[in-house]
Amino acid sequence: MDFTKTTEQDSNYDYLENMTISELLKNINNEDKSVPHAVEKAIPQIEQLVTQIVKKMQNGGRLFYIGAGTSGRLGIVDASECPPTFGVDHNLVIGLIAGGDNAIRKAVEFAEDSDSQAWKDLKEYNINTHDVVIGIAASGTTPYVIGGLNMCNTNNIVTGCITCNLNSPLSKVAKFPIEVIVGPEFVTGSSRMKAGTAQKLVLNMISTTVMIQLGKVKGNKMVDMQLSNNKLVDRGTKMLMKELNLSYEEANLLLEKFGSVRSAIENYHNGN
Repeated sequence: MDFTKTTEQDSNYDYLENMTISELLKNINNEDKSVPHAVEKAIPQIEQLVTQIVKKMQNGGRLFYIGAGTSGRLGIVDASECPPTFGVDHNLVIGLIAGGDNAIRKAVEFAEDSDSQAWKDLKEYNINTHDVVIGIAASGTTPYVIGGLNMCNTNNIVTGCITCNLNSPLSKVAKFPIEVIVGPEFVTGSSRMKAGTAQKLVLNMISTTVMIQLGKVKGNKMVDMQLSNNKLVDRGTKMLMKELNLSYEEANLLLEKFGSVRSAIENYHNGN
């Protein structure tokens, strides 16, 4: 099958420097409106991958994201939000970026061009067949990501990917590819824009759905969230007020005693 990088094709707009601020903002927004529709078309692919992740994680597996540049950073953002949001261990969802942690803030030249480094990075975490690895690359051609998934396949580790080009080399390597075709960027080739937005939406869908399936949400509340700041303590207190019909003070004391919304509810019902 032919492979065309639509993410690199010429923008639908030209002479951007001649546009007013208002025109630039409206045109960027018009392009952004197409992203959720592109994600919607990929839901069957997302469902297949999420099903695999849930199965593996229910049996003690972990979820890894690997990527370079913007894609790598998006994976790290999603992974880093799982512990505070769902109360899970920091080693359950892990984001790795080409070039290491320094690359989170600053671009590391040519880091993405190694097809062997991702596997070395994964091996530091004792990657095994219980785990799932998702490669994130808007282009679908990043050697760091493709090389990592190739080695995972060789070692019978479930692989998925999130890319924004159809029939890319990455999609052919991943056992469970997700292709969100967003088309040309407003600024030609700037895949941090629509492609990055699409990847962020898909990552939200994956991790949230997985955590709900793993029992980390009750009703529609984050009952296992970490109480790491005053805002979250206040939110947890109000959850308990509503769930247990308590005053703010009673709920706050209960939360302080048991350390999480879930634990407070369970102990309250058990009469502790």
